[in-house]
Amino acid sequence: HVQLVESGGDSVQAGGSLRLSCAASGYTSGYCMGWFRQAPGKQREMVTVLDANGDTTYADSVKGRFTIAKDNAKNTLYLQMNSLKPEDTAMYYCVAKRSWCRTSWNEYNYWGQGTQVTVS
Repeated sequence: HVQLVESGGDSVQAGGSLRLSCAASGYTSGYCMGWFRQAPGKQREMVTVLDANGDTTYADSVKGRFTIAKDNAKNTLYLQMNSLKPEDTAMYYCVAKRSWCRTSWNEYNYWGQGTQVTVS
C-alpha cells in the first residue's frame, strides 16, 4: 500500500517559483508517479507524470516551466514550478499507479491529500 503526502504549496506572485514535494511511503519502484491539479469549477487535469523508465509527459500548458523529478533514495517526488501564472492556481495532487503512466486521473489509485498553489 502506498501513501503520498504533499507539501510546498503556497501563495506567490506571477512569475515566481515553487517546489512541491511528495513523500511516498511504501514500495514505488516500477510505479508511475505524477501530479494532477484541480482549480475551482474545473475538471481535474494532468500536470505531469514520470514513469519508471524516467520518461516524462507534460501538459502543454506547463511545458518549459515545470519539471518533475524523483529522488529514489528518499522515495520523494518533486515538482519544480517556474514562471508561475495565475492560471496555475489550483490544488495540486501527487498520484501513483503501478506500471505505465496514463493521462486520465481515474487511472490512478493512489492520491495525496493535495497542496494549494495560489498565483496572483
